[in-house]
Amino acid sequence: MNKISPVLVTGGAGFLGGYVLDALRESGDEPVALDRAGVAGYEEVLRVNLVEGPPDLGGFQPRTVIHLAGLAHMVPRGEVAGRRFYEVNVGGTKNLLLGLEQAAELPEALVFVSTVAAYGVEEGEALDEDAPRNAVDPYGESKRQAEDLLVEWGERMGVRIGIVRLPLVAGRGAPGNLGAMVSALLRGRYLGIGRGDTRRSMVLAADVARTLPKVAEMGGVFHLTDGHHPSFVELEDSLCRALGRTPPRRLPVVAARMLAAAGDAAGTVGLGAPFSSHTLKKMTSTLTFSDERARRELGWRPSRVVDAAETLV
Repeated sequence: MNKISPVLVTGGAGFLGGYVLDALRESGDEPVALDRAGVAGYEEVLRVNLVEGPPDLGGFQPRTVIHLAGLAHMVPRGEVAGRRFYEVNVGGTKNLLLGLEQAAELPEALVFVSTVAAYGVEEGEALDEDAPRNAVDPYGESKRQAEDLLVEWGERMGVRIGIVRLPLVAGRGAPGNLGAMVSALLRGRYLGIGRGDTRRSMVLAADVARTLPKVAEMGGVFHLTDGHHPSFVELEDSLCRALGRTPPRRLPVVAARMLAAAGDAAGTVGLGAPFSSHTLKKMTSTLTFSDERARRELGWRPSRVVDAAETLV
């Protein structure tokens, strides 16, 4: 393996990691992926489990590190499951930094892909990067702690730190809520809720991937969104057109609350339920984030997610 690598990418085998590695290759870089498993189509992979300890980076001279590795897209059931977020998102980040301190040279910049969940809010409009980060759930809080760890380390070691707080990330094979929506629409098991006019911020994975090198160059904290913040009904309709399906039937909010209560009850006895009060809250509350800083400082010009629905399915 060539150890003089321009870019190290942790979490290269993940959903966003594939987009990032491809974008770096297209720009002429030769990235090295750090991941627990192999990465399809890439020979330059250092197999590392960051939770288990610092990676051996003694021979590396990375210019930039893009830190994507982390735990997301799961609802922890119980204290043990909740601790796993801190072990991966905070402990894994600590181990990465310890490994970088042993590299042949420190990187010039490190970019951390974080989340708007660090704010710990369920609704709001056009929140900017200076909003208080009040997350107390394991996912949001662990990402917030990792951000603070990286900022302190960057100041101490003289490494430029960039942080992007992402909303829902859209792309083919997306995990989490978007993937579940596509799957349900395909199977005819998706129901729209109410009028579907609440809006959520989201962004295309391909746009994020192309912009991370600019974040590394500039440093700082940025939201990356598509700037349109589609409503649920807009997203549903665009996905249905791409899938060749008719728009879904709509469930009145009152009926949705009853269904969510049944899901909550199932959860209390350890039974998994696809619909809960938490899901309902997300589908009936507007939550959007401003990307004006990225537009002003990075030249961020994203595509609208609803205009690229055919690339999501």
